[in-house]
Amino acid sequence: MNIAINNISILEAQAVIVPVFAESEEVSLGYVSDIYQYIRSREQFKCEQGEVFTTVKFGEVLPQDIIFVGLGKEEEINGEKIRIALAKAVKKARELKAEKVYVDFINTESLCYGATVKAMVEGLKYGDYKFDWYKTDRKEQAELNIGFGNVIEEKYKETEDYIKEGEAVAEAALLARDLVNEPANVIYPETLAEEVLEHGKKYGFEVEVLDELQIEDLEMDAFLSVAQGSDKAPRVIIMRYFGDIENKSEILGLVGKGLTYDSGGYSIKPTDGMVTMKSDMGGAAAVIGAMSAIAQRKLKINVVAVVAACENMISGGAYKPGDIIGSMSGKTIEVLNTDAEGRLTLADAVFYIVEKEKASKVIDVATLTGAALVALGTTTTAVVTNNDEFYNELETASRKAGEKVWQLPAFDEYKKMLKSDIADLKNLGGRFAGTITAGLFIGEFVLERPWLHLDIAGTAWTDAERDYYSKGGTGAGVRTLYYLAKRASRK
Repeated sequence: MNIAINNISILEAQAVIVPVFAESEEVSLGYVSDIYQYIRSREQFKCEQGEVFTTVKFGEVLPQDIIFVGLGKEEEINGEKIRIALAKAVKKARELKAEKVYVDFINTESLCYGATVKAMVEGLKYGDYKFDWYKTDRKEQAELNIGFGNVIEEKYKETEDYIKEGEAVAEAALLARDLVNEPANVIYPETLAEEVLEHGKKYGFEVEVLDELQIEDLEMDAFLSVAQGSDKAPRVIIMRYFGDIENKSEILGLVGKGLTYDSGGYSIKPTDGMVTMKSDMGGAAAVIGAMSAIAQRKLKINVVAVVAACENMISGGAYKPGDIIGSMSGKTIEVLNTDAEGRLTLADAVFYIVEKEKASKVIDVATLTGAALVALGTTTTAVVTNNDEFYNELETASRKAGEKVWQLPAFDEYKKMLKSDIADLKNLGGRFAGTITAGLFIGEFVLERPWLHLDIAGTAWTDAERDYYSKGGTGAGVRTLYYLAKRASRK
């Protein structure tokens, strides 16, 4: 998709997208205004949020499709509503086989200018996403050329920069979707590492990959215990971006859960529960996507990201319920359930990022617990933290990103649920407060650094197409991490 300003006139476009507020009595697009007046007078189009209405005008050369899309009430507009509206509109343009599309710019005082531009770009990019690479009858779609019209000439330069930022963030989220959607026989620890190396070259961040011998030297025993049941060798993938070399003591650490496939191990999942377990590396995909956007936009901040990538499988060498295992920190762990594996890999990964990479703040992102879906459904990411100020920064970034988060309590009573009778910790806190105790288990390894745990089990995947998401991976967390890093870089 190519997006530019005024590069396509309304007359040469094969489709014209016209976003309209509910209060709008007219649109300022010549003959399109007459069509709008006609359909409104017949109450065929009410401009409700996300409503799409299409008409055809036969021009001198080509039939031209006019796609009206509702934005709802102007005083209630936000970036998320714009993303949804533009995604629906571009899907309709694809259905109509348009290749040149004119998009009437959304001018509103109810949302800041930059947020409007970026939301429009993101909506168009997300709405045009498909993951159908493995269909043998797949037809290549022509590239869409999108022209923003009615942009004020004095704002061309800043609009172009906002377009570039919107594209960078959207492409990072779509990269995360791609990684999650790839099957586990294509993306496994070694190939995930290869993908990250390519993205590092493309976007400008350093990548180091540790093999199993180097991981053993680091004594990452909790991570290796999870990995030992698979014939796919584990990898630790380290991404480094130093955009603020004058302030190297401040390093934001991002850790993504990298289970490229999770069978549950000996605490095996039912078949239905395993079908989508290629998505158990959604946290890894989120931090890889975020690093790509941060580096591409050259933010003035230092960020290190770590992914401990492995599979959780069954074999004669797999770890078992009842085992007592070690960890890089030296703490011992009683394994009560091998399907509570993500927290074990993250325990070593967060300790590594603090101890070896000297991260001053840590965020881990993981598809960690089914309890998160029970508590918050599929719209909201659960957060556990040891620092309310850090959470407030995350919440501000999430609002800008249009991704919902909710802080869960982290009282000492919950920490007691993780104490083992025969080891330092157990990897299961019991039946209750599962999302909280899983997060607090990871918090035992952050060495008291300001820390946020994001459980994206409910938000990283969708079983059906909705809004601007296609079925599959959603790229959850990428936008929030990017805007948190951007806000920190401005400080």
